[in-house]
Amino acid sequence: MTRIEDFLDLEGRVTRWPAGKGKMAEQELILAYLSEKFTLGVIYTEREVNQILKSHHTFEDWAILRRELFERGYLNRDKDGSRYWRTPNVTFF
Repeated sequence: MTRIEDFLDLEGRVTRWPAGKGKMAEQELILAYLSEKFTLGVIYTEREVNQILKSHHTFEDWAILRRELFERGYLNRDKDGSRYWRTPNVTFF
């Protein structure tokens, strides 16, 4: 069984993004972990979202993480992408 620790360095940063078919469960594990870095009820700018993601991963692709967090419902945003917020209906591990 895959654990979040399998994807983290000693500082708790995500070290890789599992790509390809059959990796959905691993991706969801990482997205749930990263979504916990955002506080319910707080509105974030795209720049703030990027900064949070940059500080919690090491592989330099915060854009894919931001996009996946939004597309899979962990974060929501205004249509123009100017404001982001964590969605309250996500179940964490």
